[in-house]
Amino acid sequence: MALSLGQKAGWGLADMGVVVFVVVKQLLVFAYLTSVLAVPVEIAGLATTAVLIFDMITDPIVGYLSDRTHTRFGRRAPWMVAGAVVMAAGMVGLFSVPEGVVGTDALPWVLGFFMLATLGFTMVAIPYGAMAGEITQNPQERSAMTAWRMGFASVGILIGGALIPGLAAGNGYASAALTVSPLIIGAIWLSVFATRRAPKIETPSSVSPVRMLSLVLGNRAFLILAILYGVMTLAIALITAGLPFAALYLVADTGDNALSGAAQALTVLSLMFAAFTVGSILSQAVWVYASARLGKLGALVVGLGLYIVLLYGLYSVLPSTNVTIVAGMFVLAGMTNGSYQQIPWAMYPDLMDVTRAESGEAIEGAFSAIWLFGQKTANAFAPLILGGILGAYGWVETTQGVAEQSPEAISALHWAVTLVPAGVLGLSVVLLLGVYGPQVRKVLNAT
Repeated sequence: MALSLGQKAGWGLADMGVVVFVVVKQLLVFAYLTSVLAVPVEIAGLATTAVLIFDMITDPIVGYLSDRTHTRFGRRAPWMVAGAVVMAAGMVGLFSVPEGVVGTDALPWVLGFFMLATLGFTMVAIPYGAMAGEITQNPQERSAMTAWRMGFASVGILIGGALIPGLAAGNGYASAALTVSPLIIGAIWLSVFATRRAPKIETPSSVSPVRMLSLVLGNRAFLILAILYGVMTLAIALITAGLPFAALYLVADTGDNALSGAAQALTVLSLMFAAFTVGSILSQAVWVYASARLGKLGALVVGLGLYIVLLYGLYSVLPSTNVTIVAGMFVLAGMTNGSYQQIPWAMYPDLMDVTRAESGEAIEGAFSAIWLFGQKTANAFAPLILGGILGAYGWVETTQGVAEQSPEAISALHWAVTLVPAGVLGLSVVLLLGVYGPQVRKVLNAT
């Protein structure tokens, strides 16, 4: 049965709520620790990584449990409804450090609530990803669903990357997090409601955890794609973790550019994210069309290649005093990033179908857990890598938002958020063409 437009769009809506938290944890937590709470940059990176490793451990547990859940609302909905509340509450809590608690004394509070928020995120993200393989087996429908998802995700990026920093600058981080919490919960709950009549696999899986893991890991093409998606994510996570610092230290608004007024009203960071979001939204239909014309793998390779060119372009113009030029490049960055956002998420459910057809087991939750494992591994280590790079070049932490940095530290930031991610994306392209491509063709020819 074909999905209705409301069901496709409704499924995509949940990602708006999910992505707000993803952006917050990638963009703001590390910067909050080092620039507001004066936690040394190496310790902040290590602490953030430790929490995200905890997040990775919970993935297979939630995936296994959601596959075995049996309620009158289906296998996935109860997890998403409860997880939305846990995620939002933890996000507000982690930014609500008692006044006067700074440095390493603040770590137990921040990390405790950060762990709670990431647990809620897992409770939403794993079942949500599993639904992509459950409510339809049509590859074209999956591309359309993913385009809706990434369109709403772009709005989430705007909220997490532009609205929250702007609110935080005026009212504090805790107030900003509390303000957007109803949007997070509402988007996820409305998505559950909109897809309540979509096709579902009601019967819970009865296979053991070991057998479930064996079936997922036995799908070689899926495993390779999941690993490569993690590699791509490492590049994006390095950019995201470094953006708050880049906005402060690599872009200096002189007040005489076309977008200077917007930069002063929104802050440079918010303006960059707004530009990025515009590009991402504009690109969604383009990548659906490119996937249909070039195939999903071909379209992804083209998108990543353009991303690499864009990052080299950013390296050449930064540091900059022209916020208009930088904002324009961020529009292009959003458009190229749209390929990374959309296409892999439309590719991996096609590979889940292979295992279901061969084994008869509906274990989409387990697939979703392994898929997100690679992404979360990259997100976990990006702050540690960036913190190590900046620390090695003498980066200075502060409680004032901005501190005097050495030329060496500024230079390290410059290449760490442009050239390093470009190199990682280049590696991804080589492995997609040389390793994943031959494997997926073998699988598709066999079926």
